[in-house]
Amino acid sequence: MCGRFTLTVDPADLQAAFPDFSFPTQGAPRFNIAPTQPILALPNDGKSTADYFTWGLIPAWAKEPSIGSRLINARAETLAEKSSFRGAYKYKRCLIFADGFYEWKSQAGTKLKVPHFIRLKSGLPFAFAGLWDEWHAPDGSLIKSCAIITTEPNALMASLHNRMPVILSPEAYAPWLETAPQKPESLQKFLGQYPADEMTAYPVSTLVNSPANDRTELVMPLPVDTTSRDPKKDFS
Repeated sequence: MCGRFTLTVDPADLQAAFPDFSFPTQGAPRFNIAPTQPILALPNDGKSTADYFTWGLIPAWAKEPSIGSRLINARAETLAEKSSFRGAYKYKRCLIFADGFYEWKSQAGTKLKVPHFIRLKSGLPFAFAGLWDEWHAPDGSLIKSCAIITTEPNALMASLHNRMPVILSPEAYAPWLETAPQKPESLQKFLGQYPADEMTAYPVSTLVNSPANDRTELVMPLPVDTTSRDPKKDFS
C-alpha cells in the first residue's frame, strides 16, 4: 500500500518538471502527507490544472464521506471489478504529485517496523496514477477526493513491502488523462512496476509514524546503529 508520501519541491520546480500542466503558485513543503489530508492532483477534466483533493476516494454514490478513509489505495489488478473504483477507472483518472513516499519494513524476530523513505535517484518529482470523484454533501458542499493506485512491487520495493504505488512514466500522462471513457484493457499497460534501478530507499526516523510531525528530519537517512531504537520515543 501507500500510506504516507511527500511533496517538498518548490512550486516553481514542480512547474518546471511538468511544463504541460498548471499548478498553484504557492505551497509549503510537506514531509508527511497522510490519508484524509489535502493532496495535489490533476484530474482528467481537460483543463490540465492541478488542484487539492482529499486523500481517500469518496464515490459519488456514497452515503457518507467517511468511506474515503478506507479507500486511500486501489489495487491495479482489480480496478475494473470493484464497485468503489470501476466507475472512476473508466471515467475519472488523475495524476497525484509527489517526490517521495514511505514504507515500513518489519524486523525479523521483533515487532519493530522501520520506516524507509523511497524516491527517484534523480531527486525529481513524479506522478502517481490515481482515481478521483466528486461527492455532493446534503448541505450542498462538494468534496473532491482521490485514491492512489498500487501494484506488485519491483525488486527494490519487494524487500520492504508486497505492494508499491504506481508511478506513471511521462509517456503515460496523456492517455491516462484522456477525457473520453476508457476500456480497462487500454489502461492496464500503464499500471506496472516502475524500474527499480531508477529508485532508491533508505531507513528514516520513526518520527514519521505520527502525522503530526511534518519537517525535514523525516526524510533524513537514519544512522544504521539506531534502527533498534524504541519507536514510542519518536512521536514528539
